[in-house]
Amino acid sequence: MTSLSDLPIRDDLRGLTPYGAPTDPVRIQLNVNENTHPIPEAVATDIVMALAGAVMNANRYPDREFTELRESLAAYLGHGLTADNMWAANGSNEVLQQTLQAFGGPGRRVLGFPPTYSMHSIIASGTGTEWVTAPRDPAYDITPENVVAAIAEHSPDVVFLCSPNNPTGTPVSNDTIVAAYDATDGIVLVDEAYAEFSDRESALALLEGRPRLLVSRTMSKAFAFAGARVGYLAADPAIADALRLVRLPYHLSALTQAAAVAALAHAPEMLAMVNEIKAQRNRMSAGLEALGFTPVPSESNFVLFGNVADPQELFHKLLIQDILIRDVGIPHHLRVTAGTEEETTAFLDAMADLQTLGRVEQ
Repeated sequence: MTSLSDLPIRDDLRGLTPYGAPTDPVRIQLNVNENTHPIPEAVATDIVMALAGAVMNANRYPDREFTELRESLAAYLGHGLTADNMWAANGSNEVLQQTLQAFGGPGRRVLGFPPTYSMHSIIASGTGTEWVTAPRDPAYDITPENVVAAIAEHSPDVVFLCSPNNPTGTPVSNDTIVAAYDATDGIVLVDEAYAEFSDRESALALLEGRPRLLVSRTMSKAFAFAGARVGYLAADPAIADALRLVRLPYHLSALTQAAAVAALAHAPEMLAMVNEIKAQRNRMSAGLEALGFTPVPSESNFVLFGNVADPQELFHKLLIQDILIRDVGIPHHLRVTAGTEEETTAFLDAMADLQTLGRVEQ
């Protein structure tokens, strides 16, 4: 039987493994930062009706420019944005991929700040873009001074800043973003997948007058739309022109466009669950701290916590209790998604039972 190593695959892809998270069928899944709250029934009904209408015309290609969706996204974000400022794709990962297809590629490099979203380096690899890194401080922050020094050292063509950052939940200040922009002639992309869970000012406020600044978002998290695969970005209209050069024809299906427009029409109802998720996130942090663990202050829908004596043992002990969280590879740390009140209670109760697996000296 032929194996991957037998195929004439690109040399730079040899030995790599695909991205993936554990998918064990468990009762409580708190491992991939999904919104565990269901879409409100009335909103779901309107989305289904929109999909039915789109299906009736599925024999035709969709609107290649997804005009109505871009208008809806601009109205949702505000900040004086118009449809010309918007771009969308099948999840924010495709937005990032298209960005590196247009501005990265062979002979170019993208700068990231680990620990950060693991797909950033994977997308860099897939587009032939060199992935270079610079450290965060012990609190997982990136200061203006640090970002300027990193850019001076690496001369990147693209800079990725994740705010709030995954897997730490920590923000990147707008001062740091401005410093990065001023220090490079390249692209600065701020990945704001979890922005709705933060009370800080968005990098969207920085777009005016900065044509090389991109702010990417997703509907997977706050909008509970992970299965629909809708990501987008806001930037100068010229950025959308660049991305048109690399996108596949009709890359957003008519069904995707219809579902997203219908969901955005119900933004207040869809976002009503955000405050509840933040409350459960804060409850998780407080509960973990009371048990002797060290949660990292989070502005996302998850909590990274340290002081775990044996992360793999704790992970598997929770799995036995039908609770799935995430080992993100940071020594003595694990990450857990903020779920519903019932899911949070089950997680904290299980952690109390397993308290002895914590409190390692770091």
